[in-house]
Amino acid sequence: QVQLVESGGGLVQAGGSLRLSCVASGRSFDRYGLGWFRQAPGKEREFVSSIDWSGDTKKYRDSAKDRFTISRDNAKNTVYLQMNRVNADDAAIYYCAATFRGVAGTGEYEYRYWGQGTQVTVAS
Repeated sequence: QVQLVESGGGLVQAGGSLRLSCVASGRSFDRYGLGWFRQAPGKEREFVSSIDWSGDTKKYRDSAKDRFTISRDNAKNTVYLQMNRVNADDAAIYYCAATFRGVAGTGEYEYRYWGQGTQVTVAS
């Protein structure tokens, strides 16, 4: 069983930065593929970014490219999402997800384990 706990959400000014963290319990963290998804009020959950087990493959939704950076620290069992130049469209609950497949998946169906989410609010 894998448990994921997100942190780092909060209120950020438009144009500002925020770093989300997700700590995973369980063994073999270095084999997990990890992803970040988000859900805004009234909208479906959507893919934001993912990273494969090696850290070599990273994927982003188009609107996050050049603004967000995903990274992982296997020694700390943690995956990060650095969010820069945040805008109103980024406001949502952000979820961390993990898969034993080790790939940088972009679909929700690819992930078995999910965190409870952390709220990101953007002030204009």
